[in-house]
Amino acid sequence: MRVILDTGPLVALLNRRDTFHAWSVEQAGRLAPPFDSCEAVVAEAHFLLDKAHEGKNRLIDLLNSGRIGLSFSVADHHHRVGELMLRYSDVPMSFTDACLVCMAEHQKSTIFTLDSDFTIYRKHQKEPLRLIRP
Repeated sequence: MRVILDTGPLVALLNRRDTFHAWSVEQAGRLAPPFDSCEAVVAEAHFLLDKAHEGKNRLIDLLNSGRIGLSFSVADHHHRVGELMLRYSDVPMSFTDACLVCMAEHQKSTIFTLDSDFTIYRKHQKEPLRLIRP
C-alpha cells in the first residue's frame, strides 16, 4: 500500500520546532518510502518552511533523495480536482487536498496527514479514505 504524504507531516518532519515533529518522525519511521505526493504539497511546504532553519534546503534534499515521488500530474486530473473542490466547497476543500484525494482514487493508499478534513472527504463519492493522523 502506498503512502500519500500531505503538507502537515512533511513540514513537521523538517521542522524540529513543529508541534507534530516527534509524532511525524515516529510515523515516518514505521512507513516504507518512497512516499507519494504532489507539487501542491511541495509548494505549501516550501512556503511554510520559510522560517525553519534549513527547512527549505532539507525539503529539496528530501526530494532529491527520492524518498518522495511526485508522479501526480494536475494536467492529467484537473477535471476531477475541480469536481472535488466544488463538491466540498462548504468545507472548503483546498486545491492540495483535492489533489491528494484524487491521488487516493487512483491507487490503493493511505494518506499521512494532520488535517481532520480528510475524515470528511470520500473517494469515488462514498468510500472513506484510509488515514494516518494523530
